[in-house]
Amino acid sequence: MRPVQMVDTKTQYQKIKTEVDSAVVGVMESAAFINGKPVQDFAANLSAYLGIKHTIPCANGTDALQIAMMALGLQPGDEVITPSFTYIATTEVIALLRLTPVLAEVDPKTFCIDPAGLEKVITAKTKAIVPVHLYGQAAPMEEIMAIAKKHNLFVIEDNAQAIGCDYTFSDGTVKKTGTIGHIGATSFYPSKNLGAFGDGGAIFTDDDALAGKLKMIANHGQSRRYYHDVVGCNSRLDTIQAAILDIKLKHLDEYNGARRAAADYYDKVFAGHPKIKTPFRAAYSKHVFHQYTLLLEDGINSSKQREGLNEFLAVHKIPSMIYYPVPGHRQKMFEHFNTNPGDMPVTDWLTERVISLPVHTELDEEQLQFITGKVLDYLKS
Repeated sequence: MRPVQMVDTKTQYQKIKTEVDSAVVGVMESAAFINGKPVQDFAANLSAYLGIKHTIPCANGTDALQIAMMALGLQPGDEVITPSFTYIATTEVIALLRLTPVLAEVDPKTFCIDPAGLEKVITAKTKAIVPVHLYGQAAPMEEIMAIAKKHNLFVIEDNAQAIGCDYTFSDGTVKKTGTIGHIGATSFYPSKNLGAFGDGGAIFTDDDALAGKLKMIANHGQSRRYYHDVVGCNSRLDTIQAAILDIKLKHLDEYNGARRAAADYYDKVFAGHPKIKTPFRAAYSKHVFHQYTLLLEDGINSSKQREGLNEFLAVHKIPSMIYYPVPGHRQKMFEHFNTNPGDMPVTDWLTERVISLPVHTELDEEQLQFITGKVLDYLKS
């Protein structure tokens, strides 16, 4: 059996090696390392895939969120709502821009922002909502967009973990996550469903004027060379990464399908187990399983059980991860903000119980059988 890895980017690369190597050599020979033709090609192809008018490539997913907030003209002190249960980058950029992060509760089944919890924290200072499509599952965007419209708020989708996910509205309309809000932002970190061989990110919008602002801000605030209209930054996707991503984009649906197949295997083996709750799949979301995250249900011993399983799997050379052990409302970096509730029972409950198993495009049945067998062995004790 091949060694089990949390994400197997090397084996994935081997399957497209000839095409990738040729593309990289092509960039080297062209010497167009910054803003070469593959960058424009990839942006156009990703726009077509997502069904969005504008894709603005940038340096990473965190920059994508920051540039989005800068383009909306948010001012210091404006409140931006985002879930507490997510990676810190989502909230970090809010504080970095001297905006005020307001952390909201999540749904205990989907792990995404709870519309009821969202409405509770809206104030007169609220200007934007940043829902996160966590672990590859779409947040409830139809409800979020209705709330945003009601309160005249911007919506920036953090789509770093769910690129390629389909969202189905109540009227049957289907859109890709990242294309529903006013702006979408994503990351191409190597472990993502669409991952580069280094850092990378992108911003999406259907708004022409907003697209112009996003492009300017990502390029030193200039609309043409040496003419700087706004304060911007320097954030770009390099040509080599764009060339690689353009090849991998052709396989994205296949990659997401492979992740779902691995998740289906896990679901079947763990079905009905009294100590395990498998990932909930919302009817409106075609989950792309950036992570396969279990909830361990063993009453007051869940946290201890989770730590024990993590250690047991490591002994047997099976990686597992806890995403995320410390939620935003308990991070020291946000202590000086007085907008966050001290009591977030759902988020705290989740942080004590979640554990993610390996899920990626290259898992085979032998590995899946080994992983599930060891999980069940531990939980028998």
